[in-house]
Order: sequence, then structure tokens, then C-alpha cells
Amino acid sequence: MNIALVVGLGNPGSQYTHTRHNAGFWLVEQLSTHYRAPLRDEPRFFGATARIQANARDWRLLKPSTFMNLSGQSVGALAQFYKIPPESILIIHDELDLPPGKMKLKQGGGHGGHNGLKSIQAQLGTADFWRLRIGIGHPGHRDAVTGFVLGIPPAGERDAIHAAIDYAITQHETLLFGDTTNAVNTINSFIN
Repeated sequence: MNIALVVGLGNPGSQYTHTRHNAGFWLVEQLSTHYRAPLRDEPRFFGATARIQANARDWRLLKPSTFMNLSGQSVGALAQFYKIPPESILIIHDELDLPPGKMKLKQGGGHGGHNGLKSIQAQLGTADFWRLRIGIGHPGHRDAVTGFVLGIPPAGERDAIHAAIDYAITQHETLLFGDTTNAVNTINSFIN
């Protein structure tokens, strides 16, 4: 893998900070802290960005400041400006179809009803980017999904989600720059 852009999806605003839908933001914020590379607002990219230069690598972090449904506006602007191809982009997002504490890494695929992914696919014109899906669980009925993803998880679920994020941070070089098969196996085999 040769990832040049890591995007965490979420919603801006303090009322959303601790909600399940912001799991992607949580991981990008931890990477920013790990590298002591503060995320700075970049209006031309509709988000906050940081440039990471470490271990002979040069890559970027992005937290869109658009709401989730318009994430593609931010991703498309930055990718186009820096000429980053879709296959070098990793989108980190919450996943209803995985239990809290489970993660899955894959390239391509459908958006599964996730409006952030739908927006990014529309802007990039392809689904050929990488996704790190962070499990948040499912409320059990589709009519309850909006309130669920915009809700704050109870302590046990939150701890499981953060354990997965912490593991992804410890394995981030494999995840971003390692052999593809090894990266997928490393992330997908995590058991909390």
C-alpha cells in the first residue's frame, strides 16, 4: 500500500464530537497527536489538514469540515490539488455492520448507504479508494439508524471502539505503507 492521504469522516461541531459517526475523526486526531502534526483549517480544502513527513514518507491527514453528507467536496478538492489518485486515499469511517471494536480494511466496493462514502465516490468518480471501517454496531432497525449514529455510545462500546483505534495507531505504518495482504490481515484479524 502507498497511502498519500488519510481522511477521517465525521461531523464538525462540539455537539457531534463524541458521537459514533465521528469515529473517523477520532483516528485521524490520534495520528495527528502521534506525529505532533496539528490539524490546521484549510478553507480551500473545506477541512483541517496536516502534512506528515516521517520515515522517508510524505503524506497528509484530512478532517472535512463539511458535514458527513458533503465529505466528497473536501476529499475531492485536496486530492485534485495534490494529484493524489483514489487508490492512494484511505477513508476512515464508522460502520454499522460491524460490532464495536471490530475493523475491516478493504479497497473499493459500494457505499452501503453511508452518505459520506456516497459523496466521496461521486466527487472522485470511482469507488477505488481504500476504506478502514470502524465498527460501531447497529441499533437493530433501519428507522433507528440516524439517531444511533448521532448518539454517544455507552462506556463499554466507546472503550471497544477506542481499543480498535488504538490498535490501528500501533499498526499504522503497516496499514498505510505495508504489503497489502499483510495490512488487510493485520487489521481484519484484530480481536478486542
